[in-house]
Amino acid sequence: MKRIFTFLMVLSVGGLVLTSAVSAAEENYDIDPDSLPQKGVPQGEIKGPFPWKSEIFPGTEREYWIYVPAQYDKDKPACVMVVQDGLGRAKGWKMPTVFDNLIHKGEMPVTIGIFITPGVVPAPHEGAQARFNRSFEYDSLGDRYANFLLEEILPEVAKSYNLSEDPNDRAISGASSGAICAFNVAWERPDQFRRVFSTIGTFVGLRGANEFPVLVRKVEPKPIRVFLQDGSNDLDLYGGSWWVANQDMLASLTWAGYDVNHAWGQGGHNGKQGAAILPDAMRWLWRDYPEPIRVGTGGGKRRTDILIPGEDWQLVSKGHKFTEGPAVNDKGEVFFTDVPNSQIYKIGLDGMVSLFAEETGNANGLMFGKDGKLYACVSGKKQIVAYSPDSKSEVIAENVSCNDLVIGDNGIYVTDPENKRVLHIGWDKKVSVVDDKGLEFPNGVVLSPDQSLLYVADTRRQYVNSYQVKPDGTLRYKQPFHHLHIAPTQTDTGADGMTVDDQGRLYVATRMGVQVCDQPGRVHLILSKPQGSWLSNVVFGGKDLNTLYVTCGGSIYKRKMNAKGLSVGNLLKPPKPRL
Repeated sequence: MKRIFTFLMVLSVGGLVLTSAVSAAEENYDIDPDSLPQKGVPQGEIKGPFPWKSEIFPGTEREYWIYVPAQYDKDKPACVMVVQDGLGRAKGWKMPTVFDNLIHKGEMPVTIGIFITPGVVPAPHEGAQARFNRSFEYDSLGDRYANFLLEEILPEVAKSYNLSEDPNDRAISGASSGAICAFNVAWERPDQFRRVFSTIGTFVGLRGANEFPVLVRKVEPKPIRVFLQDGSNDLDLYGGSWWVANQDMLASLTWAGYDVNHAWGQGGHNGKQGAAILPDAMRWLWRDYPEPIRVGTGGGKRRTDILIPGEDWQLVSKGHKFTEGPAVNDKGEVFFTDVPNSQIYKIGLDGMVSLFAEETGNANGLMFGKDGKLYACVSGKKQIVAYSPDSKSEVIAENVSCNDLVIGDNGIYVTDPENKRVLHIGWDKKVSVVDDKGLEFPNGVVLSPDQSLLYVADTRRQYVNSYQVKPDGTLRYKQPFHHLHIAPTQTDTGADGMTVDDQGRLYVATRMGVQVCDQPGRVHLILSKPQGSWLSNVVFGGKDLNTLYVTCGGSIYKRKMNAKGLSVGNLLKPPKPRL
């Protein structure tokens, strides 16, 4: 790694990085011997170009090339390196030669390279301009490009070559916009790619990549290994400073505990330093192979320190049509609904799942009251129903369009997305509207631990509304309080069910995952979804109330947390938050 640290000499004085006056034209880097053809080293073969018309990026045409190492054995799955910007980028880095040498020396595994260009939509006639897809494909966040690779390119190449499907065997790289594209693919699909080489990465505000330094800190760490390169004379444009953005990425990845390395230089927006360090970067990315890349456990101390190392989502039950409404009783047993099948299930403390009630009328949201009854929003019949422990039901309110509910000392709060309002049902069974202003799709609803505040999620907005609860059950001082993150390519958060813990933190099921907010309404942590389906709700359960349960698509999952929920009906004043 000596050469990498040579490039870290960026005129550091007293811990400060001074601006270099060296121009990009004056850049000069030593050539690594492994970037040059070596005597006795068998050379791989480059095949292509192969044309490709994409369906995921409709109308686009592009080309790709395949590097096949001399050591490739069709009977053994080969590792994969995807390179953005095609053969030109790969040759600019001298990647085929580097791969020849490192594979020959056993410093990286047998790896097939796939060098692919960005798409272009050809002009419809001579008087028109083509549409160039590079920025759209590379600079955009979300899983579209990852899906393009996984559903189109890799299966096509796999028709001719034995490619490993192990994410530990897959790497991806790029320069500039191609670099943020590479990182984004691994970020979105760490189950498919886990090694990233990024040079002069465009982690700036072109199409949202400037959000990555924040998301890296907030989203629970992923099993990704990253090498970053940039120079102090890189671009400084309308979208931001590339040099500052890459330093922000390094700081965030380091703080979040990722396996990350870097090479900083004085260069500009070009491939010179990237080419010079490629051999060392590849050695570092593939070091200790085939040991799997795992989630890092180091990094900075989180204010919301609720993750337990090694704990991940565990499947509790599957095979349902759509799960919702998890609720916990005073024993810690969790109940949930299968809405389309009109069923309610119970998860015992022993983990066994049993049918509690059927023909529920499409019961949705659930919650237990202090009386030991399970209250349900029966959306198919527009009723609020209470179930006794022996599954007998009692109608509490009728003609109530409802989705979710929460039980408090002064009655029941119900969300009514159909009519864009929040209802209150007193213990005298009187139904009243407590808010019908400015709500687009009121969904999840929960009370703060001391029941002084009511939180209402709006699925089609970015905020969770907070109200102060008056003694008579009416609400006041409404504010769009909890600021949530919106997933890439989406226009809303998809906020659904919610729960709170004994510290007053709010857990919100969203498109991005479970967003965990502190009392002042700021997202500190985002728990990844256990699968790609709709994440509908969340609750703490188990004997010690320290297991988080989520309903996701047709399944329910659990996860042990360093946090604790509230027992049924327990009023608790949470500690004063850090402001």
